[in-house]
Order: sequence, then structure tokens, then C-alpha cells
Amino acid sequence: MRVLVTGGAGYVGSHAAKQLAATGHDVLIVDNLAEGHRPAVGNLPFVSASLLDPERLIAAMNDHKTEAVMHFAAFAYVGVSVKDPAVYYHNNIVGSLTLLAAMRAAGVNRIVFSSSCATYGNPQRIPLTEDHPQNPISPYGFTKLVIERALADYSHAYGLGYAALRYFNASGAAADGTLGEDHDRETHLIPLILQVALGQREHVDIFGDDYPTPDGTCIRDYIHVDDLATAHVAALEKLQPGMELKLNLGTGHGASVQEVIDLCREVTGRPIAARTVGRREGDPPQLVADASAAKRELNWQPRYSMREIVESAWNWHREHPHGYGE
Repeated sequence: MRVLVTGGAGYVGSHAAKQLAATGHDVLIVDNLAEGHRPAVGNLPFVSASLLDPERLIAAMNDHKTEAVMHFAAFAYVGVSVKDPAVYYHNNIVGSLTLLAAMRAAGVNRIVFSSSCATYGNPQRIPLTEDHPQNPISPYGFTKLVIERALADYSHAYGLGYAALRYFNASGAAADGTLGEDHDRETHLIPLILQVALGQREHVDIFGDDYPTPDGTCIRDYIHVDDLATAHVAALEKLQPGMELKLNLGTGHGASVQEVIDLCREVTGRPIAARTVGRREGDPPQLVADASAAKRELNWQPRYSMREIVESAWNWHREHPHGYGE
């Protein structure tokens, strides 16, 4: 299939693009490199373009004879979205709607959308199933929910086939060491811990140790980025015009912040200083996925254990202490 991947120079997008190409799909990456990295594209065809440039998007789709889109391009810092929601509404919502308009103009009627468990907000029950109420508590989560609703409306009105994949904590790096996590403003726990192991930070902060969990620290569902990529490819290959898929992507198992720090100490063999600070506003005690629907619908199963996630991340950060080094 001829697939256009927006945000394909970013963390999850680059892993998905790599798997698409490895499984025989014809990939074109479109990215404005605001958050992505040109080296992550590798040798795949690449167009530098913004989602807010409909003419460039339509031209890219027509030139590539695109049959489906994988949409990863978005701003994704929850805290920043709270401080500057206008930027998030414009980029994530207006940009995505512009992409959908370009798809209609180019006759493309299938899309796999990178959504998020942030659409659920504070959980009413654990594990989270797809029918859990969606009440996002951040502008970022709200932008993802808006596009999910738009996709449903476009499906009903125009016959669009879509998969909205709500994933939990993306983590890890490619097994072959070619791709990994490199954010200008790192907020993800595992890279922050590993930066301490590399001597790039003095300590990692634990935001609260008084939650109603076994060790008092927050529990999250960490899923390897390659497992996410595999699910995206499986969703793409299942999609038909008019089909609607809304699926959680996670392992169904949680790990606490303290457990992740302890595991990183084991894997790296290095002392990692940690300090406990106050809770962050809006951090629920637990976020764990029920991903049984994705396993059933996509014939998909996460392969990587928590230890393998940390090992792959450590291999990447040790070999690329400054990320892609642009």
C-alpha cells in the first residue's frame, strides 16, 4: 500500500514508518521537523511540509499516489498545552482538519490516527477500556478527542475508514539501535532516568510518593515503541473505507515510578539519584490499559517486557548521548 506518514521524523512515527517499509509498503514521510529529526527518516522518501499547508499536502498525496495516511504529527507536551493552549488547538486541531481536507481532495479514504489515553482524563476504573468516559483534563488530550470525533463524523458522512489508536506510555528504542527517543524538552520518565545514569542530570524527580499504590508512586502502562508500530501497521492493513476502529494500545500491566527507577539501576549498573518532590496537578495514581480489543481486532500482541524496554532505551541513549546530534 502507498502510505503517507505525517510526523514520520518523530519518535513513534519514525518507528512506524520503518516497519511499514520493512513489511513492503511504499512510504512517504511528511514532517516540518518542528519536533522531529531528519536523521530518523533514514533513506525513506521525505517531504518537508506543514499540516497547515493544504496545497503541499495535496501535491504530496497526488505525486505519491497515496492510498492511506498514518497521522502522527502533533504537539504532545501536556504541560505546555496548559500554558499555551492556542498553539495546541491551532496545530493539532486545525492542522489535522487541514490534513483531512487534503485527503478528501486527493481521494484518500483511510487513516490511522495517533490518539492517546489522555482523552480519558482521570480514570474512573482500572484497567481502562475503550468505553470509559472520555473527559480529558488537558488541552492536549482535548485536541486528540476532537479529532477522534471528527474522524467519526467524516466516516459517517464521507465513508472515511479510520483507526484511532489510544496508546499509553510509549517507551524504548529500536532493537537495531537505529531509532530512539530524542526530545528537546524531555518529559518521559525512562529517558530522564537514563540521563542521570549518563551523568547528564544530577537526579530524577519523583512527583509524589503518597499515592494509593503499593510503593506510593504513580503506576503507568509502558509499551515498547516497536509494539506500537506493529499495531499501527496491523490497523492499516485491516482498514477498509467506512470502517471505524477505536482501540487502546498498552500491555495491561503497570509499573510504578519507583519500580522503573530500580529497574534502570539494575540494567545500567549505575547509581541513579532520585528525589521526591510534590505531586503534579492532574497525575492520576494509575493508568493501565485494557488492550484486549486491539489484540482481538488486530491479532496483535505486545512482545517486549519492561526489562527489554529499558534495555533497548539504555542501548540507544548510551550510543546516542546527544540524541540524533543534529
